[in-house]
Amino acid sequence: MAPVIGIIANPVSARDIRRVVANAANLQITDRANIVLRVLAALRACGVTDVLMMPEHGGIGRHVARGLSRAAAHGEAPYPAIHPLPMPVTGTVADTHRAADGMRRAGVAAIVVLGGDGTHRAVVAHCGAVPVAGISTGTNNAFPEHREPTITGLATGLAVTGQVPADIAFAANKRIDVSLNGRVEEIALVDVALVTERYVGARALWKPDSFRELFVTFADPEVIGMSAIAGLLEPVTREESGGLMVRLGTPAPGTAASGMTVLRAPIAPGLMASVGVADWRRMPAGVPFVPEVKAGSIALDGEREIAFSAQDRVSLTLRDDAFRTVNVGGCMQHAAQYRLLTGAPAPVTAEL
Repeated sequence: MAPVIGIIANPVSARDIRRVVANAANLQITDRANIVLRVLAALRACGVTDVLMMPEHGGIGRHVARGLSRAAAHGEAPYPAIHPLPMPVTGTVADTHRAADGMRRAGVAAIVVLGGDGTHRAVVAHCGAVPVAGISTGTNNAFPEHREPTITGLATGLAVTGQVPADIAFAANKRIDVSLNGRVEEIALVDVALVTERYVGARALWKPDSFRELFVTFADPEVIGMSAIAGLLEPVTREESGGLMVRLGTPAPGTAASGMTVLRAPIAPGLMASVGVADWRRMPAGVPFVPEVKAGSIALDGEREIAFSAQDRVSLTLRDDAFRTVNVGGCMQHAAQYRLLTGAPAPVTAEL
């Protein structure tokens, strides 16, 4: 059977408080629909004929359907057939959870995700072994790599149709399991931050004076968000095992007293913050870490999700090879090397 691709497009990503206090992007519904259409065109060019799409009430699906109708009216057929996933729509993150689980059960070959770090985390929590192809449309986009969606669609199509070998087409990724009182309650794809405020409130992190501990799967100095703090201290790639743990604090104004380093980091789009750093060290995979913070809240990929007290037992464990993504760069390099999009064989290098 021909492979079916799932598409989960979050209509409300990039609408948290960081859009007010910083200069975060806010893609309109038509922009998100156009991204979906670009992905669909690329998938069809690779031979994908059917797509399973998450239903939503934000209007993305209506705009996509309009684009398909326009193409049909002109006698064109550049897109796969779209089938809405049968599920209730609540307008909450439960839709993303339900869609990822439903697509996994339906046997899709990959899931293309439009959203920020939080949306991708919600998908990974339920997609199982189904690989994810991420497209940045959120506030903080540390996990999904920034590139033109057409290329992401091409790579996904080449991967699921078997035109690129699986060992090149897909990449293993890390995650952090957050356990509360002996039970895994949540996961994070990029970072877990322990803050002193127990009130979850607006959820998004943007006040560094409450930051106390930070655990990251990778530390990239080119991203924004909490992981940017770690990346500017000691870079850790997505490919290497383990991550980084950073102890934070509040520095005295204009000083670095008590051996504390003051770091200027981009914790949201256009928002630079001074963060006190006490120390940092590597976080090996498979080793449970017990935070020093006794009470507060736990932020997952930039959003506060769990409040805990001194009576709770919290532990964090980084897992290597926890889920798979489409290796877009690897797919496109392979496509170029073997001329997969030309219909002509790759040249054979003459031996001297």
